[in-house]
Amino acid sequence: MLKRLCITLALCLTGAASAQDSRLERLDTGDDGRGWEAVGRLDIGGHGFCTGALIAPGLVLTAAHCLFDRDTGARVDHERIEFLAGWRNGRASAYRWVRRAVIHPSYDYSGSMIAERVRHDVALLELHHPIRNTQVIPFQTDSDPVTGQKIGVVSYARGRSDAPSLQQVCDVMASQQGMLVTSCDVDFGASGAPIFSFQNGQARIVSVVSAMADLKGQKVSLAAPLAGPLQELMALLDGSATTDAAPKRMFTTGASRDTGAKFAKP
Repeated sequence: MLKRLCITLALCLTGAASAQDSRLERLDTGDDGRGWEAVGRLDIGGHGFCTGALIAPGLVLTAAHCLFDRDTGARVDHERIEFLAGWRNGRASAYRWVRRAVIHPSYDYSGSMIAERVRHDVALLELHHPIRNTQVIPFQTDSDPVTGQKIGVVSYARGRSDAPSLQQVCDVMASQQGMLVTSCDVDFGASGAPIFSFQNGQARIVSVVSAMADLKGQKVSLAAPLAGPLQELMALLDGSATTDAAPKRMFTTGASRDTGAKFAKP
């Protein structure tokens, strides 16, 4: 489902990723996955999968490029996308088909500018029926993370599509032109995965995984901030009552630094 591309940018990082970065932890059991059930696998019409996260009972946040066929470049029929909340070892906490999908209006799947693609690589999926399950609690979103901030990611990916994996600690390594470079460990299928901040002990979504990258031999990932894009996507949904209440948002501007690397998109 996901298209790989290699582009070289000039990166000038102020520091390396933290040596304390955690390894991926599979959330195989109910106890392991408790609190993360609102992260789910998105099955894309039998052509692959991405990761998504519930931010309201009827809304799933993911990456815009997940809605395109990598072979033809055509939009995928959103009604063939199914959200499997908390999917683990053959079962989900809730199953929902997608009723409507909106992508950021500035996103261009065929665009050649990697920064442009990444920073607008955000989409919202409206479900046919809201998920009202006390075990599946939508996540709130928060302000864009800044360089040096500790973050985490929960994702499905190639080789681990049957259960989510958590990386509790990774870093925002740099920011450039509205896209983030992080030390989070991602692979094919992790596109659209929520990146979390953990301030005050509460996990809130601050970004969405867009791409894989290689920085001087170090595996990194590229992510799209949410502040502006999410506001625009919510406006595109036009306040539909079927989405329930919009997620609480706190928007600020993240720090920006000159960066560059050799990037490969999932």
